[in-house]
Amino acid sequence: MLKDLLISKTRVKILENFLSDPTQMFHVRDLVRRTGDEINAVRRELARMEQVGMVKKEPRGNRLYYWFRKDYVFYQDLLSMVSKTTGLGATIIKNRNKLGKVVLVMLSGNFVRHQPRHQPDEVDLLIVGELVMPELAALIRAEEVKRSLPINYTPMTEEELKFRKSRRDPFLLGIMTNSRVMILGDESDLVHPS
Repeated sequence: MLKDLLISKTRVKILENFLSDPTQMFHVRDLVRRTGDEINAVRRELARMEQVGMVKKEPRGNRLYYWFRKDYVFYQDLLSMVSKTTGLGATIIKNRNKLGKVVLVMLSGNFVRHQPRHQPDEVDLLIVGELVMPELAALIRAEEVKRSLPINYTPMTEEELKFRKSRRDPFLLGIMTNSRVMILGDESDLVHPS
């Protein structure tokens, strides 16, 4: 099954388009424009992806629209990978050195899937370390402009994370019980007591 995932540069570009915002549907010409690849290469990859159960298609008017299937066995894994190569996740990784000593970065599952928060105070981004706040704020503002939505983010030090975990802090427990995608760091550092 792994051979079905990453067999060409065109496939990678198509996956990035589908999974950087899983709520979107795309028609072939739109994907051709977005990937910069030949129409036949895009059609060939879409046909292969449909054959292995990654995408579904639906005719609308004179166009065929494709979307990524959320029941695909590697959906979560691919979503996590794409979250690290596109959008805010990629920006944080690229600018990691400017941000200070970053230990852990987590995005909420709703943020990654472009779904609304369940609660207004739900955290979209948790970032742990000794951070350069003006740099982080600039990256967040740029992503807010792209998404046309405010991003609810929480920076904290490693000491604060350890303290909150030891106290079973309700705020932190709320973050840990929701769906999440780890961008940097190990999930066990977030979940397990220190």
